[in-house]
Amino acid sequence: MTNCDQCITKQFNSLGKLSKKQLVSISDHKSEATFKKGETVFKEGDNLNGIFCVRSGNVKLSKLSSNGKDQIVRFVKEGELLGYRSVISRRPTGLTVTALDDIRTCYISKNKIFDMLKSNPNFSLDIFRAVSYDLNEANITLTNMAQKTVRERLSHTLIFLEETFGVDNEGNIKIHLSREEIANVIGTATESAIRLLSEFKKEEIIFLKGKHIKILDIRALKKIALGF
Repeated sequence: MTNCDQCITKQFNSLGKLSKKQLVSISDHKSEATFKKGETVFKEGDNLNGIFCVRSGNVKLSKLSSNGKDQIVRFVKEGELLGYRSVISRRPTGLTVTALDDIRTCYISKNKIFDMLKSNPNFSLDIFRAVSYDLNEANITLTNMAQKTVRERLSHTLIFLEETFGVDNEGNIKIHLSREEIANVIGTATESAIRLLSEFKKEEIIFLKGKHIKILDIRALKKIALGF
């Protein structure tokens, strides 16, 4: 089992604020779990008894809308934590977490988390900063949904995906989403997402092949995202 003190992912989340002794204590009590692509880590309404640290891979966070469709509200990549808002608030989870590729996680019990929150002010502060960041991102998403056109939202999303996940050796965005998933991110029908992606391809703003997307003209995308 991986020692938290020696794990590089801790530098990307609040666990990096813990002392060596505290990290060793977590290592002695955590468990490890793997999830295949498409598997659910936890679903909306679950009561969590701990948090997950994503050691490798990417996940999507989605919420079921009133019409029965999934709305993707956020992505989480390697090194980030899952479930801390639910654990801290002692409320059921508000989102469903699904693996976008094969992922490895470490599971830390809520009792251990609360021990660290009580004993380490730096850890507590960093966790609450993460919660505040999540709330701010949620506000931005709501504003974009209300004020931006679908074309503008798609441009913003493509830029966000490249900035968040980077590109491979061929320049393609590293995360591979289906047309339905892209539609769920920008809040539109799958057919509309397909049409807009084809338009961007014809305008030579992006290169498109299957789930592989490469941004060819970032300036054009930014202009569209700003409403020009």
